[in-house]
Amino acid sequence: MADQSTGNLPELSVSELAVAVKRTVENAFPYVRLRGEISGYRGPHSSGHCYFAIKDEKARIDAIIWKGVFGRLRFKPEEGLEVVAVGKVTTYPGRSTYQIVIESLEPAGVGALMALLEERRKKLAAEGLFDKERKQALPYLPRVVGVVTSPTGAVIRDILHRIADRFPVHVLVWPVRVQGEGAADEIAAGIRGFNAIAPGGDIPRPDVLIAARGGGSLEDLWSFNEEAVVRAAADSAIPIVSAVGHETDWTLIDHAADMRAPTPTAAAELALPVRAELAAYVADRDQRLRTGLMRLVQERKSQLRAAVRGLPRLADLLALPRQRFDDVSGRLKRALQANTNAHGMRLTRAAAKLSPVRIRDRIARGRERLAMLDQRGRTGIGRRLERMADRVARLAQVLNTLGYAQTLKRGFALVRDGEGRMVRSAEGQADGARLDIQFADGVLPVTAGADGRASGKPARRPAKRRAKQTTPGDQASLFED
Repeated sequence: MADQSTGNLPELSVSELAVAVKRTVENAFPYVRLRGEISGYRGPHSSGHCYFAIKDEKARIDAIIWKGVFGRLRFKPEEGLEVVAVGKVTTYPGRSTYQIVIESLEPAGVGALMALLEERRKKLAAEGLFDKERKQALPYLPRVVGVVTSPTGAVIRDILHRIADRFPVHVLVWPVRVQGEGAADEIAAGIRGFNAIAPGGDIPRPDVLIAARGGGSLEDLWSFNEEAVVRAAADSAIPIVSAVGHETDWTLIDHAADMRAPTPTAAAELALPVRAELAAYVADRDQRLRTGLMRLVQERKSQLRAAVRGLPRLADLLALPRQRFDDVSGRLKRALQANTNAHGMRLTRAAAKLSPVRIRDRIARGRERLAMLDQRGRTGIGRRLERMADRVARLAQVLNTLGYAQTLKRGFALVRDGEGRMVRSAEGQADGARLDIQFADGVLPVTAGADGRASGKPARRPAKRRAKQTTPGDQASLFED
């Protein structure tokens, strides 16, 4: 019977069965609200989709968040976070598994949010985003205040009203959503946008920022706990005041901001002084300064009068110098008279020395001395010339004795080549070279033969060529080159 019944079953392919199961599951569970812990979360895939699992102590189910849904989520998945997910249950035929396609995701209760908040706080604190060294001092009197908040709520009205009461300045509002989908990105963009304004441009750059919103639950304030907002506040070059919720509410931006205000109204009070109080303070300091200056002037006047009373009279100060002047003027007259007399006597003595008789005597004595010196000079010069003539004669005799002309008279001859150079040896003389042989009575030109001998007829040269006539001082020696 069992065999007959199974034989009547229609035959299905694997794909047909997978599609039938998929339809059955989706029809049975069109939407479910599922609570569990996120497991295996590694962030968005390169496609933008997220793949992870939701589990409890006994079971687990695969989960998917499509790219479009992930961008709209108010809370992003995190590993180990207990959540409540809403979505459709379906199957994945490729692996024969079932899974949930999530369309919304929320933390499972305040306890989970607080755990997530504490974990995120520790992470950002470890990066140094909350360090006191990063805090900037607020300017005492900012000219422009930038506010990042919702443009329609009561918060911006409270801030503007408080600024107008305390110290009216230029206020720039960057409108953002302060809760809900995309609020965190808008808040972070507002903070970074104010920082991107160039100083001196058409739009004034704020001197201080206020990030504010009204009170609410932890979920309502969650946008100010997102990492994007906290990092934007920590990176802000403009000092920033956080004013989120009421005095008892704390968010992560409060740790990253340069100063926390318990309320948005208190943030305006921290950012600006009271104009009336500042004016009163300036007036008080002005009055104290004036009073101090008047007191100082009176004290200096009193001191000056006392100093004047202590000074001696003008007549007393000039009496002694006047007496000294009178004494010196009297002595100067006598000294000038004595000096004049002394110079007169000196001039008289000099004039006496310059009489015509004495001048003629000095000229006569000078002429006699000049004649005597002339005679002595002539005598000395004559004697020196005689000594020099004797010496020249002796040197001429020595030169005549040692000159080569005397050697030629003893039968020797002097041979020169065509250029007048002395020939010392027959070796090296070319055939046909012209030579001059000088004897005591003349010069004989010859030509060198092939055997090195000279050939030619003796010829007497004119007297001027027989021997080179030189002065005794110009005679050369046979031993010169």
